[in-house]
Amino acid sequence: MNRELLGEQIHGHLQLYRDLGVRYVDCSGMGAASRRRPANNQHDCNSISSYSPARASCPHVSVNSPKTGNPKSEIRNPKSETLTPQPTIENLQLPPLPAAQETLEAILADIGNCQRCKLAPARTNLVFGSGNPHAGLMFVGEAPGADEDAQGLPFVGRAGRLLTLIIESIGFRREDVYICNILKCRPPQNRNPELDEIAACESFLFRQIAAVRPGVIVALGAFGAQTLLRTTEAIGKLRGRAMNYRGVKLVATYHPAYLLRSPLEKRKTWEDMRIVRDCLRSMPG
Repeated sequence: MNRELLGEQIHGHLQLYRDLGVRYVDCSGMGAASRRRPANNQHDCNSISSYSPARASCPHVSVNSPKTGNPKSEIRNPKSETLTPQPTIENLQLPPLPAAQETLEAILADIGNCQRCKLAPARTNLVFGSGNPHAGLMFVGEAPGADEDAQGLPFVGRAGRLLTLIIESIGFRREDVYICNILKCRPPQNRNPELDEIAACESFLFRQIAAVRPGVIVALGAFGAQTLLRTTEAIGKLRGRAMNYRGVKLVATYHPAYLLRSPLEKRKTWEDMRIVRDCLRSMPG
């Protein structure tokens, strides 16, 4: 893997944990060098009130504020520590979708020449969404790439061509479905979305979902699924089942860009799309 890309991914994961309130990670067993951490780390994490996904429940991650005093007393044994139960996909309660009160055109007009986050100055085009405004099937990705930024349309590059094939594999045409992203502007070098960017943009996604009112949503990749479900679970654990999302079915699967890098995972995506197809067939009408 390219070192620069790996560095960006590591930075993105660390920033995500920082914004979730994680102060340190117990890396015991990962080598002597990685076991060392600064004592009494007082780093102050920024909070984003409008975006609060469920905290990670990994037993090696502390989400409590550090204590002062002897640094050795801060080290916890993950096998003996009792963690507070965290919300799961099964018990996380989300309000039902509101009644559709606006059109996609009205939402786009409200976005306007958006300057709500730091991505705006570098964009070429805002990428709102495309497809059937009353589709029964909706796809939600994470953010536009270079091709999307240039054309102002979602999923038009190599990943978009693969998504078209995925849609056609269950008997639909691209124009039959609605496609959009969490972010409407391209992050630099296609890096992962950051929490402040998601917080500034996600309300428009929720309004798009309410306007389209699909019967089934396919969340493409970790950021699409985690943002909608308010979870930090990995996409590998979220995929493979139909979940309830505010009164509609949601199926998470791998992002087409990931499938281009990991073609062996395409079979799992086909399995997920069979679940989508079965959900659609079971819907009245």
